[in-house]
Amino acid sequence: MHSKKALLLVMFLSFCLLTKVNAENTKRYVGSEVCKDCHEEQYENFTKYAKKAHSYKSILRVKKGLTQEELKGCYACHTTGYGEEGGFRSLEETPHLKDAGCEVCHGPGSLHVESQDPKDIKSKLNKKDCERCHNPERVRAFKFRPLIHGGAH
Repeated sequence: MHSKKALLLVMFLSFCLLTKVNAENTKRYVGSEVCKDCHEEQYENFTKYAKKAHSYKSILRVKKGLTQEELKGCYACHTTGYGEEGGFRSLEETPHLKDAGCEVCHGPGSLHVESQDPKDIKSKLNKKDCERCHNPERVRAFKFRPLIHGGAH
């Protein structure tokens, strides 16, 4: 009987340990402000020149005429990580993710911030990365010009 309890205790503790390790290795969204510490020039150029750095303003402009479901469609491209674990939920809960920031293209940044290892973030972007949002299906009048060639930041 004691061996069953001991086995259950070991299994429970192992589960707790594995859960903690997995939680620590889970990528989370941190917001573009965090990127600024190490990538100051890119951050300054991005916030100054990239329209998506202020993309939530577009939602505010058209919000009045949209249903809640239509707004959710806007959030997918105009915020960071909407619909994903740890991504944008609302202006009140996650204001640091309200615009389409660095992590929209480069992925959640928590592991990269902790390790400072370039392998922990997507650095080599391609046309498909842009086409998640920049495509004719989403914006009828959109003339696709890959930002990776023009320099998104």
